[in-house]
Amino acid sequence: MSSPLRPASALTRRGFGKLTLGAAAFGLATPSLAQGAAPRLVVVGAGPGGATLARYAAQGGGLSVTLIDENPHHITCPFSNYYLGGLYPFEDLVQGFDKLKAAGIEIVQGRAADLDREGKAVILADGTRVPYDALALAPGIDFKWDAVEGYTPEIAETLIPHAYKAGPQTQLLRAQLDALEDGGTVVVAVPGNPYRCPPGPYERVSLIAHLLKSTGRTRAKILLLDAKSSFSKQALFEQGWTRHYPGMIEWVPAEFTGGGFASLDAGARTVTGLSGEVFHGDVINFIPPQKAGAAARLAGLAGEGDWAPVLPETLQSAHDPDILILGDAAAQGDMPKSAFSANSQAKSAAAALRARLLGARAFPARYLNTCWSLIEVGDAVKIGATYKAGAEKIETAEPFISETGESAETRKATEAEAYAWYESFVRDVWG
Repeated sequence: MSSPLRPASALTRRGFGKLTLGAAAFGLATPSLAQGAAPRLVVVGAGPGGATLARYAAQGGGLSVTLIDENPHHITCPFSNYYLGGLYPFEDLVQGFDKLKAAGIEIVQGRAADLDREGKAVILADGTRVPYDALALAPGIDFKWDAVEGYTPEIAETLIPHAYKAGPQTQLLRAQLDALEDGGTVVVAVPGNPYRCPPGPYERVSLIAHLLKSTGRTRAKILLLDAKSSFSKQALFEQGWTRHYPGMIEWVPAEFTGGGFASLDAGARTVTGLSGEVFHGDVINFIPPQKAGAAARLAGLAGEGDWAPVLPETLQSAHDPDILILGDAAAQGDMPKSAFSANSQAKSAAAALRARLLGARAFPARYLNTCWSLIEVGDAVKIGATYKAGAEKIETAEPFISETGESAETRKATEAEAYAWYESFVRDVWG
């Protein structure tokens, strides 16, 4: 359904910008406010973007905040590669919601199955309607299961894990790696852009190599099949692989895969590239092409694309001013799809939302991102940037990246930064 303010097809960016300056732009004539009650913010998705928004929007009072997630807890993708490498316990990736409840946020376990934009309600899979004055969607990613013949959710759960949503598949992949014999082959298949955490697969390969090396399986090989011809932090990773894992990792770029993958045969344990070349792995980690999580594609919010477009200053949907879209699901511009990005976007969006709904002080949008990658114990690198809200998208302002040839002390300090960030990130998001 279209926005009650104006049909979505008629809502141009210029017109939208003018519209958001008015009092009606964010629910100021909505039922809760009309009845004198606190405006109701509903957030779908309790990951880094959604949980951060709920926490920061609730601070200072004045809003009724409800957080919906289909799971009873969140398992972080950050540091899940450390678990695969034998460097971090799985149970420490699991984040509960008790401290969010203690902060006055209502937690609802359920799946957002539909969206009534005109009636301003999220409809759960069991039929429950959850009304909102403002809505934020932060559902993360879904996978394009029809993109590769032979790869299904059932195969991913039981035989060929993607492990790109941390959880049972992460544990399955680790069990398969633990069972790999010396001299065996691991295949990691990486999709084309955009996808969640651009350096993530390359850190994963590094830490799989660490696991194999540290358990004496130095004759094992890792084939890194890539749909791309280049990748994030490439020079840094390749230098690290040569230094720490000589002969163990082979990167197979788009020139040899054909720029993607045609099929997967779980029984034969093979991946066929669009080039027609067939690759065999004793263990296969297949990461499929991705799109916005289902909740961000409800009611036409993604338009004809895979990701939901937003306004760069506020993260409001380009199709509905009463809806925010955060994190991996958003088509926002230059920011990578990362937990750090989602957390940063949510803080800025929470301030803008409180300004619109409650008349709190407004601040210009400021966005940050840093992605750390551990190549080997004591050898970590990073990439990141500050970002600004441009006219059409979030734009890179000041980028930075580790340099090749850095000292051992610098790399060890970068590793310490990563651990410190994760600890503070978890407290910041889930308490």
